[in-house]
Amino acid sequence: MIEVSVVIPVYNEEQGLKALFERLYPALDKLSRKYEIIFINDGSRDRSAMMLQEQYQARPDVTRAILLKGNFGQHMAIMAGFEHSRGKYIVTLDADLQNPPEEIGKLLDKMDEGYDYVGSIRKDRQDSLWRSVASKMMNRIREKITRIKMTDQGCMLRAYSRDIVNAINSAQETNTFIPALAYTFASNPTEIEVEHEERAAGESKYSLYSLIRLNFDLMTGFSVVPLQVFSLSGILISFLSALFVLIIAIRRLIVGPEVQGVFTLFGIVFFFIGIILFGIGMLGEYIGRIYQEVRHRPRYLVDTILEEQS
Repeated sequence: MIEVSVVIPVYNEEQGLKALFERLYPALDKLSRKYEIIFINDGSRDRSAMMLQEQYQARPDVTRAILLKGNFGQHMAIMAGFEHSRGKYIVTLDADLQNPPEEIGKLLDKMDEGYDYVGSIRKDRQDSLWRSVASKMMNRIREKITRIKMTDQGCMLRAYSRDIVNAINSAQETNTFIPALAYTFASNPTEIEVEHEERAAGESKYSLYSLIRLNFDLMTGFSVVPLQVFSLSGILISFLSALFVLIIAIRRLIVGPEVQGVFTLFGIVFFFIGIILFGIGMLGEYIGRIYQEVRHRPRYLVDTILEEQS
């Protein structure tokens, strides 16, 4: 029986894959656990797919490669790996070596203690200042809104029990954030510190826009608090607006009409319009998620699976 499945999404990682192979296999061989490595090529446009095929040919006993037909995103690639994994424990790892594969043993030792979900916290992060600050800020906002407690949501080096992965596979969500979804299913989660290194090669696939989109998915996918806040804000603004109109009406009766306050009124109106547009956008996020779910389109399409036939 396979004890550990290591799931690694790959997207345009040609420059760093050789270094990953050189460190990953020796690190897992030292653990004395029966393992498999599942690489998922997420529509790479470079030589990543070819390199994965070559690596499969070099170590077919423990290597499996799933080649997707397009770019479906990191989390859908991980879902593909989850659905094809066979291990008792499933570990996710990025291909960029920012999380050293030598740290996998720490997570597995913690799983052996009876935890069903082990998250990780990057020690001495090697990211830029703005990414570190933005990550901490988003972590606080997410925890307040969703009550999902992840100290470091951006670290993909995590371990899951088979029961958790089976629950994730059964969810059938087209847009989700896997670590947060796993946390909602976990009965005994924990976190540990892991080392963090500079990216071995290439560049991050997450732009500022992608990070913002990710956090919108987190907030709208795991909580209705944004809608509730907007509803309460609407009630408060309506009350203040009615009070303001009443004050203007009384002032007009006592003092008479005036023109000097026109620009103040414009400013107030634009403020209200901004809030309304933000609320419409928030509603759109939820409606968009509903639209994507009801279409029942496949989350990903597999082109080829490279594995030994059992």
